[in-house]
Amino acid sequence: MTNKDPILEVAPLGFPWKTIDPFLFCVHHDDAYPAGNEKLGPATSLAGREIGSDFGRKDGWSMYHGDVVPGFPQHPHRGFETVTIARRGTIDHSDSLGATARFGKGDVQWMTAGKGIVHSEMFPLIDQKEGNPVELFQIWLNLPHADKLVDPHFSMFWHEKVPVVTTANVEVTVIAGTLGKAVALKPPPHSWASKAEAQVAIWSIKLAAGATWQLPAGAAGLSRALYFFRGEGLTVAGRSIPKSSSVTVKSDEALALVAKTDTEILMLQGKPIGERVANYGPFVMTTREELQQAFADYERTRFGGWPWPSHGPVHPRETGRYAKHADGKIEKA
Repeated sequence: MTNKDPILEVAPLGFPWKTIDPFLFCVHHDDAYPAGNEKLGPATSLAGREIGSDFGRKDGWSMYHGDVVPGFPQHPHRGFETVTIARRGTIDHSDSLGATARFGKGDVQWMTAGKGIVHSEMFPLIDQKEGNPVELFQIWLNLPHADKLVDPHFSMFWHEKVPVVTTANVEVTVIAGTLGKAVALKPPPHSWASKAEAQVAIWSIKLAAGATWQLPAGAAGLSRALYFFRGEGLTVAGRSIPKSSSVTVKSDEALALVAKTDTEILMLQGKPIGERVANYGPFVMTTREELQQAFADYERTRFGGWPWPSHGPVHPRETGRYAKHADGKIEKA
């Protein structure tokens, strides 16, 4: 019997969010940080927090693995990509290849870890008088076996250049893929998203209260999931969806989205890679033996070493949005 229901699964959002091949996971950080101090950390006591591993959201925010500045000090990756969408706040990047960046306010960093990179992602609290809200998505996109050991690379998508499709009461930011005449910026060269047949799409969808929008049909056989993370009263194809839910849908059917309140959705779509996934912590390979080799290589080479004076470096308060790549190229927003 053919299942005619275009909705395949509805599940509550967890932490991180469950994703489908070719995606590995997605995490949504939303922290209401207070004013910053002279070291770009919180200008308040850190008592009662598990410093070094603070995920408890005490007072509405976490330090994560930071001890002075919140964020994620140096850690290695191999075999996949990170797509970091900085919706609010500031992120300072530093890596083992000597590259650095500061981005935020809608910017996107798309990093291919490939054969190995160590990076830090810190959230400097720049404003010393007001709060410093930080909101971001980090999406892990797998690499096929043939590309797992390519050279590391990152691209910056400055928000001024990211295409946005706006209709009455609806705004769709096209980070990957195409929507009508809107074509996303070019992903890194070895990304699964760089292959036309993969049809990877990453869309951030905002619907005003009362809005209706038709999610267009794509090709058959793709993974397509809607992450309903903000708002209440969403219906998809006539079905009421509980707040804070993921909705896995058929990729080749157009679906009506109707929002009762102001609503936000992240859509992830792509052709499955269809290979084995062997992952442990920061490494994603295809076999256990490759994982063991990844750990051995990291122990031997540290993926280029760590050229910075601290585990979680941050840039000076007055630094604007910019990126300095491993080859010395500098770009500014």
